[in-house]
Amino acid sequence: MVALGGAVGALARYGVAVWLSVPTGRFPFATLAVNLAGSFAIGLLGPALLRHDAWRLLVVTGVLGGFTTFSAFSLETLALFQAGRTGAALIYVIGSVAGGVLCAALGFALGRWLSLPHS
Repeated sequence: MVALGGAVGALARYGVAVWLSVPTGRFPFATLAVNLAGSFAIGLLGPALLRHDAWRLLVVTGVLGGFTTFSAFSLETLALFQAGRTGAALIYVIGSVAGGVLCAALGFALGRWLSLPHS
């Protein structure tokens, strides 16, 4: 389940990277986009999937684990600092971390709202 989901997530991440292709040394919009989208998705889907081992392994560990990337975030942040782009590096770090937590919270809130009975 993890390998299957990971393959799907990695291919989706590659698709976003191609779609939002940015030359090396520029602001890493693709990595930021996948990490924020993945944070939202884990907030939205995580609580429901945590009760089902197979689905959790497929979607949370596999798909979202293959889709998001902390290692690329770390390398891109280092590259921005080394290029003397301290402001861009700090925006990237704050946007990724705070934005990721905010997206996870928004996804969680939406998931909770969708699970409530509506009349």
